Amino acid sequence: MNAMPPDPAQALEAAARAARAATIALAGAPSAVKDQALLLAAAALREQEGAIIAANAEDIAAAPGLSPAFRDRLLLNTGRIEAMAKGLEEVAALPDPVGRVLAEWKRPNGLRLQRVAQPLGVIGMIFESRPNVTADAAALCLKSGNAVILRGGSESLRSATAIHACMVQGLRGAGLPETAVQVAPSADRAFVGAMLRAAGLIDLIVPRGGKGLVTRVLEEARVPVLAHAEGLCHTYIHAGADHAMARAVLANAKMRRTGVCGATETLLIDAAIAPLLLPALIADLRALGCDFRADEAARAIVPDLKPATDGDYATEWLDAILSVKLVSGVDEALAHIRRFGSEHTEAIITEDVRAAQQFLDGIASAVGLWNASTQFCDGSEFGFGAEIGIATGRLHARGPVGLEQLCTYRYKIFGTGQVRP
Repeated sequence: MNAMPPDPAQALEAAARAARAATIALAGAPSAVKDQALLLAAAALREQEGAIIAANAEDIAAAPGLSPAFRDRLLLNTGRIEAMAKGLEEVAALPDPVGRVLAEWKRPNGLRLQRVAQPLGVIGMIFESRPNVTADAAALCLKSGNAVILRGGSESLRSATAIHACMVQGLRGAGLPETAVQVAPSADRAFVGAMLRAAGLIDLIVPRGGKGLVTRVLEEARVPVLAHAEGLCHTYIHAGADHAMARAVLANAKMRRTGVCGATETLLIDAAIAPLLLPALIADLRALGCDFRADEAARAIVPDLKPATDGDYATEWLDAILSVKLVSGVDEALAHIRRFGSEHTEAIITEDVRAAQQFLDGIASAVGLWNASTQFCDGSEFGFGAEIGIATGRLHARGPVGLEQLCTYRYKIFGTGQVRP
């Protein structure tokens, strides 16, 4: 944002009005032009790698005492910058979601109706710690014809600003308005409040961060919210599981990246196989640096595990800690998930088709997996190129939010002179 008023409310209004104006240009932009902007931005990310890493280093230095999980979410390196650039290219290669005919039918009176996808409008994105969200959200909004105002946390402001500069370079090179993608000029919390009150200026708020952020947004927003609750994900190892597969999948689901919302936080394992399999699972994860909170039945098998409380089962650890509970079958596993889960992502490991189907049909979560790691709950792994977040609510969108989920629809009606009787 350029030359924005110092008052957060005035700054937000100026940004939102500029974004609204940009949506007009985006609505008429051919897909090739939007794709060109994304490809140019991807090239800029690679060219500016050194500047982005330097800005990220300043962010990390300015926030001492970070937990390992938080530091991992904040960190940018060559591999992650390349992943951002590839993400932009993947989004550019996807079909344009705008203008798709979602349904078409004809009435007895000869009227022909179409339901057609169109952009939502102006999106406000509020996120914490993950600076790569700047590129992911910008790419998805741009391709889907939406303007976006991005407000990152104070801990990632320098990184987000450096990434934003690359997005602006892409927009400028493609002849699109730079105000299609804007970043809040500061981490002033009052700017968030202004976003949440901006009914009529912002069409959708997307929070992406911890429970505190999401709770504040849901409590204060006067704008529709696409909510992302906690990622309290479960992996259930059924009695019919292949043991080697169970060990490999659980290690990945928990320890690949412990700070992501798709990381498994609770292991449920059938009591029938626990005496044989649980010690091996614990040994695998301990070798990777994991700690545990376990129920009495699990501790009877592996005595040195720390005891678990109900509070532990309700905790999204985002760290190298795993809650463990023995269950007596699919029904008990589902009951535990219904009590403690956040309807994000759950996985079952089994060779039993009927058990797998019962589990997948029985969960209420946005994503269910059979014989795969919960960490596949990610927009890029779904083929979306990127994601603006994981929606865990019941309306509009669920799971990874990609291009199609950033569109609404309208109707086109074609007549031949019909009048209503």
